[in-house]
Amino acid sequence: MTDDEPKSNETLTLIEEITRLDGTKYIEISNMVQNGRAELAAERGLIKEVRIIQLNIPHSIHVIKYENYINTHYTMPEESFDHFEEWQKTPAMESEIQSILKENHVG
Repeated sequence: MTDDEPKSNETLTLIEEITRLDGTKYIEISNMVQNGRAELAAERGLIKEVRIIQLNIPHSIHVIKYENYINTHYTMPEESFDHFEEWQKTPAMESEIQSILKENHVG
């Protein structure tokens, strides 16, 4: 597998807010399966909380760019995971998230 080959094939469909154990929060573009993993992480004490902000976001060019980045760099965790992996973002991907929030009137 090369660095450009997808590790995953997720379709991102929602905006969620994740509260880390230290109480800080961040926004993630996600889907229902990943949101379920975050809920499980909260139950296991790996994060404090996850909250869906908006469902069924349009599959815009910004979502597609971020989705491609996530699918290339991350895999969906199995249900037996023992840690919560926060998706690290490049400045370009942070910009895509800001565009997604703006086009969905969030923030």
